[in-house]
Amino acid sequence: MKKLLLATAASALTAGAALADDVKVGVILGFTGPIESLTPGMAASAELAMKEISDSGKLLGGKTMTPVRADSTCVDSAAAGAAAERLITSEGVVAIMGADCSGVTGAILSNVAVPNGVPMISPSATSPALSETEDNGLFFRTAPSDARQGAVLADIVVARGIMELAVTYTNNDYGKGLADSFSAAYTAAGGKITLTAPHDDAKADYSAEVGALASAGGDALAVFGYTDKGGKGIIQASIDTDAFGSFIFGDGMYGDQIVKDLGADLDGTFGTVPWAQGDGAKMFEGIAAAADIDPNGAYVRESYDAAALIALAMAAGGEATSAAVTANVLNVANAPGEKIMPGELGKALEILAAGGEVDYVGATGVELIGPGEAGGTYRHFEVKDMAYETVEIK
Repeated sequence: MKKLLLATAASALTAGAALADDVKVGVILGFTGPIESLTPGMAASAELAMKEISDSGKLLGGKTMTPVRADSTCVDSAAAGAAAERLITSEGVVAIMGADCSGVTGAILSNVAVPNGVPMISPSATSPALSETEDNGLFFRTAPSDARQGAVLADIVVARGIMELAVTYTNNDYGKGLADSFSAAYTAAGGKITLTAPHDDAKADYSAEVGALASAGGDALAVFGYTDKGGKGIIQASIDTDAFGSFIFGDGMYGDQIVKDLGADLDGTFGTVPWAQGDGAKMFEGIAAAADIDPNGAYVRESYDAAALIALAMAAGGEATSAAVTANVLNVANAPGEKIMPGELGKALEILAAGGEVDYVGATGVELIGPGEAGGTYRHFEVKDMAYETVEIK
């Protein structure tokens, strides 16, 4: 179990204090790297929530939220750590919306956020290992752990009658975590994995990796990689050599660009990505579309919710500090309280200012089941006619 090291809370009480009306919040995402086609929508969505808060004029007597972007690269922990250090020491951010990929998120958390007492809410870091990180209660996420995604995806694969397949994963915390979770659930259900092999994200040629996977056999290839780099390269090499005709995607492979680039060869591909339905999701679709943001992008909903939680936690704590965010995220994310949907952040601030309680539902049906853990559901999707279609929500 994650340990909440409350003994350090006193030292965090002064961290990130905002002395002016401008409250800075870091937005650390991989604007370059293997998911760079996904992050513009994620950043825009988080910044949409911050704009909604600022425009309301109701955050702590009229304070405004100012996003400050930094590049996590998704894969370079040293660069990500330096970016986070700059945000905290030079920009004075009180919290971080991010990071995105699990490896850099863990590095920022351990090396920068914890030493400085700055909370992080990631919209997309899904490695199960993050649930065990000693984080002083500073890490939260709005996407569920891959411990659950692996089991959900395994159920889907077995239900489709695919009982023998090969697995490849990006060689980092995210890829290995999802591959391990999926493999355990799949083999427990009677499935056979012919070969599990990692791949790197910086290669120009993946023919050797695909050759080994194809030689091992299997009715499909499960790819737990990134949509803009290694995962896409694996798929392209498989198509070029006719090695596999059926592909299974984890959430890191979900994106519009890969479908545009690979076209009809991806038809029939299926997989999972965190998703939501219901009133909150519908309301988010409306405000996102009005802001020219694609509401169906990967982790776009989760990014809006992460930024909203930072603001509401500050309001609940009565001050624009890191300590206020840390202490109140779980309170505003869960019952009891009045349910708050996307577009209702000003209403939430009014309730909190009057001493009331809110239960932030948001775009994803937010339910934080503890620091570092979020509940949630998944979209079982399939590619048909070069577009994603929903099979079911699980």
